[in-house]
Amino acid sequence: MGDVFELLSRDDTSKARRGRLTTPHGVIETPAFMPVGTQGSVKAVSSRELVELEAQIVLGNTYHLFVRPGLDVIRKFGGLHRFMNWDGPILTDSGGYQIFSLAKLRKITEGGVNFQNHIDGSPAFISPEIAMEIQATLGSDIAMVLDEC
Repeated sequence: MGDVFELLSRDDTSKARRGRLTTPHGVIETPAFMPVGTQGSVKAVSSRELVELEAQIVLGNTYHLFVRPGLDVIRKFGGLHRFMNWDGPILTDSGGYQIFSLAKLRKITEGGVNFQNHIDGSPAFISPEIAMEIQATLGSDIAMVLDEC
């Protein structure tokens, strides 16, 4: 795919910079605002409106998408882009924040994190490897590694 990031300019008086990030679903001019679509949609904003607002990228959450709607549903749609009706780039975080926000529903092990699903109480295990597999299944353009925040 060639160069993924191109530095376009730097500010001589600060550490600010402007760049261009190229992904399989489009180019992102940085810095960029990234609307949050935790569960596959940006609340109260349609995908058409995201385009009209010139959103360049949307953020999804690996843990929440894994839990609901689940990977089977995402697969049936042909990936997260089709599920969201969004042709642009998607960044998925690893679900690492849930290690803290769902502290009462999880246990950290050497291999990963055992979660009690916050919706139905069922068990869910996510390791760094599984987080990457989930993000690959989602079709994420930019995937974040699961780490301890």
